[in-house]
Amino acid sequence: MLTGRDEGGRERMHISEGFLPIGHALAWSAVSAPFVVHGGRRLARQVEEQPEARLLLGAAGAVTFLFSALKLPSVAGSSSHPTGTALGTVLLGPSGMSVLVGIVLLFQALLLAHGGLTTLGANLFAMGIAGPWLAAGAFEVQRRLGLSTGIAAGGAAIVANLGTYLVTAIQLALAFPKPATGIQGSFVTFVGIFAWTQVPLAILEGIVTTIIVRHLLARWGSVGERPLLLSQAASK
Repeated sequence: MLTGRDEGGRERMHISEGFLPIGHALAWSAVSAPFVVHGGRRLARQVEEQPEARLLLGAAGAVTFLFSALKLPSVAGSSSHPTGTALGTVLLGPSGMSVLVGIVLLFQALLLAHGGLTTLGANLFAMGIAGPWLAAGAFEVQRRLGLSTGIAAGGAAIVANLGTYLVTAIQLALAFPKPATGIQGSFVTFVGIFAWTQVPLAILEGIVTTIIVRHLLARWGSVGERPLLLSQAASK
């Protein structure tokens, strides 16, 4: 995922506190808010219908927190990281991920100084909304094409990772267009900074996600014991 620069000129994971102009920060918060409200209602309904979903919520949140907290060196003193949102998307659907990712980003901003409160809306839209919905679409397409649930989950993780990264590049390009080439030139620059590390990182995240989902499918022997969405995917 793309990052904002800190005081020392280095890049940090997520968009850093105060990096976006206030108008952009408020706009992304306003865009993200309806998704969080809808996601909260969806999660509440899921937990009511499937009490066991509480454990899945905790697991999905933990994986997202762990994956997105892995700060890996990139070019020019920058950093890249996985997102971990595809697993929760496959298990619970994309709607609720906006809530889980919002909680993860809030904790990271307050406890790890990753991201920030003013940029929470922008980071949430990229990682907790765009990423999961793109992952859900990719997962469904792959299952319709006949790919196994594990492979489809891995492909969804790759799409979520790169989709988050591209959306963040768009956010930064909109906020900081180049004088000569405008938003397009700025977007190309932001994408180019991270492409060398983010693409292999996305592939690695896809492989790990495939392994985890295959393990879960083996652990839940029958379709009736599996989480609802995973059962539906596995039965197709």
